[in-house]
Amino acid sequence: MNDYEMRRKERMADLQTAERILENAEYGVLSTVGSDGFPYGIPLNFVYDGKKIYFHCAKDAGHKQANLDYSDKICFTVVDNPQVIAKELTTKYGSAVVFGTAEKTESNKHYALELLAEKYAPDYPEKGKTEIEKFYNVTDIYEISIIKISAKVNR
Repeated sequence: MNDYEMRRKERMADLQTAERILENAEYGVLSTVGSDGFPYGIPLNFVYDGKKIYFHCAKDAGHKQANLDYSDKICFTVVDNPQVIAKELTTKYGSAVVFGTAEKTESNKHYALELLAEKYAPDYPEKGKTEIEKFYNVTDIYEISIIKISAKVNR
């Protein structure tokens, strides 16, 4: 993987900031490439546990999984708390970009689903448990192993 320098060095953030952005962002965009050579970016819900990123999808179906079957290499991008400041012609934000690999996991499936339910429905733990059990057999979980992470902020 090429290691490009960040052009706006004054906006470069440290690893701790990148991890905080990953923990707080509501969604991310997963980018993959398919056998036809075309890139594919799809917004999705996710959770970061301090080591890996997890996301769910329908079992054995779809464009995203076809691309991941072709190549496990991914780019995952999140933006946290963007605020357009029109009179200054700028945007305040925090962003993180992850390069890594994604693979389907069975061993961490229940763990990841619980984390997703806790993140997106913290006030409804029983509903989360019910949904996990209801859709467990028709859901796949992928885990992203992080190779490189970078972050930028403009606050």
